[in-house]
Amino acid sequence: MKIYTKTGDKGTTALFGGTRVPKHHMRIDAYGTVDELNSWIGLLRDQPVSEETKELLIHIQDRLFTLGAILATDPEKALLKSGKERLNIPKITEENITRLENSIDIMNEELPPMTHFILPGGHVSVSYCHISRTVCRRAERLSSLLFENEPFDEFVLKYLNRLSDYLFVLARKLSLDLQAEEIKWAPEKK
Repeated sequence: MKIYTKTGDKGTTALFGGTRVPKHHMRIDAYGTVDELNSWIGLLRDQPVSEETKELLIHIQDRLFTLGAILATDPEKALLKSGKERLNIPKITEENITRLENSIDIMNEELPPMTHFILPGGHVSVSYCHISRTVCRRAERLSSLLFENEPFDEFVLKYLNRLSDYLFVLARKLSLDLQAEEIKWAPEKK
């Protein structure tokens, strides 16, 4: 597989299905941010986390590639006139979302109740988790904008929303495991 094709030298790129769009198209911005998120999660996976967490992070990275493929697909090229799928695009499923929710619930059982907002930080691994969370939220916002203009499978938005929740709870769990201080945010009084 050749890395450089020179087809994007004039500022366009091809979607899955062959349609060419400008590299600043909202669809490219959405799946590009998902790709960025995947890289941050790779960095998070390289931190001192449990094997179970590593396995789930690898699964999440796989799901993000699937999600990116969905976002990178020209909706007009995805289906035949009969409504059948033309392209073999994987799906995000309810089970994928449930897996995140189950992990959130398990981690929450070990955590003290949250009574305030928490300032990101306390340990490098916790910070990487918070960066991943905020990139996930940006991917969700961009995907939501795209969805308004060119609808796609709603499970994409649901997965991104739940993933950001998972990353927040994982940051709290890492703080606990790594004995990092959680600093509560309290607004300054004037």
